[in-house]
Amino acid sequence: MPPSPAFRPETTHLALGDAFYDVVRPADFPKTILRYRNDAHAGRVGLRDLSDAEWVAHFARFEPLPGSLPEPLALRYHGHQFRSYNPDLGDGRGFLFAQMRDDRGRLLDLGTKGSGQTPWSRRGDGRLTLKGGVREVLATAMLEALGVDTSKSFSLIETGEQLYRGDEPSPTRSSVLVRLSHSHIRIGSFQRLLALNDAEGLGRLLAHVVTHYAPEARRDDPAEEATAFLESVMRKTAATAARWVAAGFVHGVLNTDNINVTGESFDYGPYRFLPVYDPGFTAAYFDQTGLYAFGRQADTIAWNCARLAETLLLVAPVEPLQERLEHYPDFFWPAMREALSDRLGLAPISDAEADAFSKALFQFLKESAIPFEAAMFDLHGGPARLRKALAGERASFYTHPGFEPVKAMLEARKPGAGANLAHPYFQRANPYTLLYPDIEALWEPIAARDDWSIFYAKLTEIETMREAYALAA
Repeated sequence: MPPSPAFRPETTHLALGDAFYDVVRPADFPKTILRYRNDAHAGRVGLRDLSDAEWVAHFARFEPLPGSLPEPLALRYHGHQFRSYNPDLGDGRGFLFAQMRDDRGRLLDLGTKGSGQTPWSRRGDGRLTLKGGVREVLATAMLEALGVDTSKSFSLIETGEQLYRGDEPSPTRSSVLVRLSHSHIRIGSFQRLLALNDAEGLGRLLAHVVTHYAPEARRDDPAEEATAFLESVMRKTAATAARWVAAGFVHGVLNTDNINVTGESFDYGPYRFLPVYDPGFTAAYFDQTGLYAFGRQADTIAWNCARLAETLLLVAPVEPLQERLEHYPDFFWPAMREALSDRLGLAPISDAEADAFSKALFQFLKESAIPFEAAMFDLHGGPARLRKALAGERASFYTHPGFEPVKAMLEARKPGAGANLAHPYFQRANPYTLLYPDIEALWEPIAARDDWSIFYAKLTEIETMREAYALAA
């Protein structure tokens, strides 16, 4: 059956021209076993009524969605990887499969991971391990629950191949993931055009992005528009970095090709949620220098925005771009205050008071080594739940001297307007978590017995958190 009348297909990316992508063919998988479908977000784009067989036909066999892209497109881009420039990138195991409008009228993409080889595969097999797909489904669900602007894991289908990887016991099972995102255009998409000295192409890409993703940057003067676009990206990515901090999340690989110009967080290979607050905590075993450590994520985003500004020198003078870059702290710190207040369910206070509170809170978290998610859970709502925390099973952490200034400031604060303190989740003794041991515990029965019950139970827990925090867009 065709998709619902609510499905509003688009082919917008084709208008950029074939210098921006390569038409590719998806892999022909030996099996297709549906493991996860995101019906909530499928409903928002008019695809919820697809039967499971139709779902698999579109999201594992990649039969085109009516009216959308007739063929998959592997996007071209460059990027800095751990601060080293790499011109040999592009979609190596994924492609842009379809575009459509959601129920808010936003242009969205369905992109893939593990869908086969492309001209940019760099001798890789173009596949995704099943464990990698499971981890990404969990990451996006948890981040959405905690209020981070993230891509959505739309579909996960096991594909029946045996893969060999250096960081997983091999052979291991394979999968193909489909993501729903606001856009897959990244800072690296602009960097490629700078490397090619293609001012005309960069101007075309800039006009496309402003029209569809950053209308607030529209200006009559092209140079002013480029500067306004840079500010738009800075504001959105700074807000995402702030939300990562409030969520206790470490992305792991913040290369410029992994930074979306809409500010949306995406691409979850190595990632971690903090066991305890530690600015030096890293998610990737290969990040030997701690370049992308938890406490360096905001600075990394600022560095990546500077690389975007360099590309815009093809169409704008240096002075306004440089001046705008200097305002990154003015975008990050208000976003950080808002993110922390939202996470803790607290009403806004003055900037000076909020900064003093966050400094005291993070100092206490570091010195006491209280589990990060437990502290955010215990202190959510301020005075309304503080007494419960002081009498609970983590009471010994709150006897630490560093908690005294936090306690005093919490007692003076009011719950935020959106604080949902009566929700059953906040009546629990302990929060739900997505730490490394949690993921290993749910993967073990999948690997050993094909038992998915703990995985689905974890998704139910995360949905309960999402309802309780009510932060997701």
